[in-house]
Amino acid sequence: MEKVKISYNLNGRDYESYIDPRLSLTDLLRGDEHKHTSVKKGCEVGECGACTVIIDGETYNSCIYLAIWADGKHIRTLEGLTNPDGTLTDLQQAFVDEAAIQCGFCTPGFLMSSVALLEQNRRFSDDEIRKLLSGNMCRCTGYENIIRAVRKTMENRLDGKKEE
Repeated sequence: MEKVKISYNLNGRDYESYIDPRLSLTDLLRGDEHKHTSVKKGCEVGECGACTVIIDGETYNSCIYLAIWADGKHIRTLEGLTNPDGTLTDLQQAFVDEAAIQCGFCTPGFLMSSVALLEQNRRFSDDEIRKLLSGNMCRCTGYENIIRAVRKTMENRLDGKKEE
């Protein structure tokens, strides 16, 4: 099959790639060109959320999103989440502080879904947070710690507080 040229922005940098039009976005991001291994290959059918990325401000399961659809889009992965100086963001630190990381396989997807949630700049109840993160599955059942980490970050940001 003939390769197709796409142009996209990944974590703030512009790229052009020649791809097989059948290639998933997960495979493009994890492949030799980018090596973004935070984008996990879990179920590969859009059920587990391990491959969650943010495209133009919305979360998507990159395993069922064709790379060709990313033409002209802005894509964010966990690799682009850290602060400019390389330190963890407040959300990442909250995941550490609240022990919201167990085996770690689901963590990148949960973080990206949480980023999209927090960027709405509004206060959510725990039930609303659960619903908004329901596209992500944790095999270790660390959900309560994840909810706590997201709530802590949300409250600190909305109240204008810094991490303690």
